[in-house]
Amino acid sequence: MNIVKNLLLGTAASFVAVAGAQAADMPVKAKPVQYVKICSLYGDGFYYIPGTDTCIKMGGYVRVQVEYNMGGGGIPYGSGAAAAAQARFTRDLTNDVNYRTRGAISWDVRQQTEYGTLRTYIRTGIQTTTPVDTENGAVFWDRAFIQFAGFTVGKTQSFFDLFTYGGGMSYHNVRTSGDTGAGGVTVWAYTAQFGNGFSGTISAESPIGHNRSPVSDAAAGNFALNAAVGNDTAFSQQAAAGLNGFRMPDIIANLRVDQAWGFVGVSAALHDASGGYYGGGNSVNNGHPADKYGWAFAAGGQLNLPGGDQAGINFAYSEGAAGYATNIGTGMQIYNASTSIGVGWLTDGIFDTGTEIQLTRVWSINAGYQHIWNPKWRTSIFGGYVNVSYNDTAKNIINNHLPTPPVGALACGVPVFGAVSPPINVGTGANNSCSPNFSFYEIGTRTQWNPVPQLDIGVEVLYTHLNTAYKGLGVVPANGSRPSVSIVDDQNVWSAMFRWQRNFYP
Repeated sequence: MNIVKNLLLGTAASFVAVAGAQAADMPVKAKPVQYVKICSLYGDGFYYIPGTDTCIKMGGYVRVQVEYNMGGGGIPYGSGAAAAAQARFTRDLTNDVNYRTRGAISWDVRQQTEYGTLRTYIRTGIQTTTPVDTENGAVFWDRAFIQFAGFTVGKTQSFFDLFTYGGGMSYHNVRTSGDTGAGGVTVWAYTAQFGNGFSGTISAESPIGHNRSPVSDAAAGNFALNAAVGNDTAFSQQAAAGLNGFRMPDIIANLRVDQAWGFVGVSAALHDASGGYYGGGNSVNNGHPADKYGWAFAAGGQLNLPGGDQAGINFAYSEGAAGYATNIGTGMQIYNASTSIGVGWLTDGIFDTGTEIQLTRVWSINAGYQHIWNPKWRTSIFGGYVNVSYNDTAKNIINNHLPTPPVGALACGVPVFGAVSPPINVGTGANNSCSPNFSFYEIGTRTQWNPVPQLDIGVEVLYTHLNTAYKGLGVVPANGSRPSVSIVDDQNVWSAMFRWQRNFYP
């Protein structure tokens, strides 16, 4: 039995040895492990997409803010059509408090090519912004562009923009600047690098993204309450009409120099300010005014000071391109707590039957300074001023349509005829400036605490003052629950914002 047992065990061992030798001779086909590797070509936070030579960086933020006498994402009451309706300051028409809750995520994808870096950038998110959205919120996107061989195409910040205190030094939506950083604009641009930080850009950009003000036909009575201005712009360029196409994009030219000490630059823009047809209703039988082109110029820069402090200034001037100097859209309207109102209507241009388009002049200046107390505390102060003026011909066109009965009577020294606009009855011989010109300024301060890196907790206080058009006696009709008022006067608004924001950029 022992002999048989030993024989069986020896045979089994031989089979195992042979099988093991055969297995050792077979090729191994284990799947290679894909490790995510750091990409150091473009700075911190980039990683190689496994199996490619392309690098990606993901980021984003969560923002929660509470606004007093602001709405729509930090727009001070009175500035722009929606904010003008809130500035009636009644129990049923005005929210004392608004808020924004926003979550955003971004993807920055880059790859080296024989033409240089190919970059694609997307930023989108969801938000609830009162008084615009419901609690269910809405989707937004403010960036989606491609950069390749000097070209930038897609939605990004305009190349006209230079310095603004919005974002870096303040929380609110700046009204004294035409800056497009908050929402972006569609561009087709080429940038040439000249060396030593000098660059130049030519860009074709969407007119709608530049806070476009309408061209107005006075024959249609297009100035109304709540800063509403009717649109008679040619070639469907007004978003309010639901048609966002255009005949001609805005043409931008920019020169700037960027250095460790900061940057300075100059920009220019050409903008189509053509009108539709003559008459209260557009008809090809009525004829139309000759095409007009507006323009804008800006100069500005920012200094990086010792200790991390920053200071900047920007000046912009426009004719027939109001959105390059201000962000109020169609104008301003502010009621006070008693019996007066401040108003101002904004157009790229205005015309009447048989006249040329009269371009509106708008200029602005903005400045800001931020001091870094220590790594956890910073305070900024900032302010801006906007001036809107109509030439004498435009003033006469507007005053010809003041609502002073009967038609044919004199108001502000000119006979009244046709449709009425604006809705201010100055009467005959009333004590009124009889001028549609207006101006406004804002000044504010923000203090921010960063208890830990990438967490911002801050508060901002803002004062806005409107120097009204048509100052003096004048009857403005009832507006919702607001009864009619008989005094047009300068007005002001105090606003505030409290914000928490968690940034998770790598």
